[in-house]
Amino acid sequence: MVQVWLYSLSSVAVVSLISLVGILTLAMRREVLKKILLFLVSFAVGGLFGDAFFHLLPEAFEHLGINLQVPLLVMLGILVFFVLEKFLRWRHCHILTSDEHPHPVVTMNLIGDAIHNLIDGMIIGASYGVSIAIGITTTLAVILHEIPQEIGDFGILIHGGLSPRKAVLYNFLSALSAFVGVLLSLIIGPFIGNYSMVLLPITAGGFIYIAGSDLIPELHHDVKISVSLLQFIFILLGIAVMAILLMIE
Repeated sequence: MVQVWLYSLSSVAVVSLISLVGILTLAMRREVLKKILLFLVSFAVGGLFGDAFFHLLPEAFEHLGINLQVPLLVMLGILVFFVLEKFLRWRHCHILTSDEHPHPVVTMNLIGDAIHNLIDGMIIGASYGVSIAIGITTTLAVILHEIPQEIGDFGILIHGGLSPRKAVLYNFLSALSAFVGVLLSLIIGPFIGNYSMVLLPITAGGFIYIAGSDLIPELHHDVKISVSLLQFIFILLGIAVMAILLMIE
């Protein structure tokens, strides 16, 4: 049991450090970063949609069955994120984005990413409970899954008004929710049926909401054909990366 805890916590620590990938962009000038910002957001749109439709939802259907439960949980996820946004009155804000006043996409993305990382932690902990070998392979899959997503997440946070340093910090703090997930899995997970599986479609609904409601509208601000084409290519690239990861699961 001690070995399972050691491997699980060590693996989650490595996965959490993936969130620091944004540091690689800190050496870039602000002007250069802004030029590629919307393309990072485009990549994130594809990644979020791809993650929801290629990974989270199929996994949920496989474990929960082909019935109304999964669609209802997806809609619950969408409604939860809608209510959060409405309750806090962050949407359609007319104040310019800044470090002091980040737009809603920042908070919504951090919430969605925290839930996703929470589930990653639960999955890692549960897999090590089966065997060390399965735990290691699951951790590698999560790492490969996280790298493209964290690159996109960093772009979203910058686009929402955070400075690069704050984006790295907040993204890392969001990633630490994986530790909560692994502890839930190791301590109480075995006593609650389908605990992590129920959260999968809820998270998928949240990601669909973020990509469709918050991010895609941002891409429509620049309607030049050349820019729009590049945005579309980056969306396809994000989707393609998530599709390719299916081959190694």
